[in-house]
Amino acid sequence: MGMERHEPADTRSMGIVHSALRRDLERTRLVLVSESPPDERRRRELADHIVWMMRALHLHHTAEDAGLWPLIRARNPSASALLDEMATDHRRIAPAITALEEAARAYRVDAGARERLLGALAGLNEVLLPHLRREELEMMPVVGATLTTAEYLAVENEYFVKPKGIVELGAEGPWIVDGATPEDRDVILHVIPAVPRFVLMQTFGRRYRRKAARLWSDGPAAAVRPLKVSPGRDDVASVEPSPLRDGTGRIGSRNLAD
Repeated sequence: MGMERHEPADTRSMGIVHSALRRDLERTRLVLVSESPPDERRRRELADHIVWMMRALHLHHTAEDAGLWPLIRARNPSASALLDEMATDHRRIAPAITALEEAARAYRVDAGARERLLGALAGLNEVLLPHLRREELEMMPVVGATLTTAEYLAVENEYFVKPKGIVELGAEGPWIVDGATPEDRDVILHVIPAVPRFVLMQTFGRRYRRKAARLWSDGPAAAVRPLKVSPGRDDVASVEPSPLRDGTGRIGSRNLAD
């Protein structure tokens, strides 16, 4: 029996999250290769941010493995080969996540560990970026054809949102929408119910903007927007200039806390 026909599920949130991750991996690289090395406080904050991102990436993959991929496999047996590729990718990415976490912790206490950190970052990008691209351009269309939007949102809430506490969600939400287009921002923020969304973005949005300003605002990293894949190309292209920057180019505006 074939799958029931329905409008493709809206899976844009997956690419938006990936775009935020690519954005900050590139921002991190730019800070590390700068001729002016970060001072001690910024170096420690950068290291902490890398470790936080790797935890977020691990949780993201865990949610896919535990919730989304099993449902697609059960509903759409023809997707098995592609799902097997996703699982293989996750196994290849896991050691690179660990290596980057360890390198970041070393850099936190020793500025001399910069080259090790750059190497670990390059190692992660080598296995992660092609995976994200394949997931967005090949896997998510299959997800959209297999699930309804309501079913996709239910999985998203159950496996990607509910396991996280308010502090975790408060750190993640403003980070994801940093530099996002208004449309993408609305997609992400409406995953969370209105009342907690308002509290999270008002309280944690201000905290995130201060952190982002310390990490990125005085160099080329500040200009990096969320990075989206471009179908038909092998590289990653940036999205349109963000409405989240004022005329001075500084990071942060009230948009993040709306």
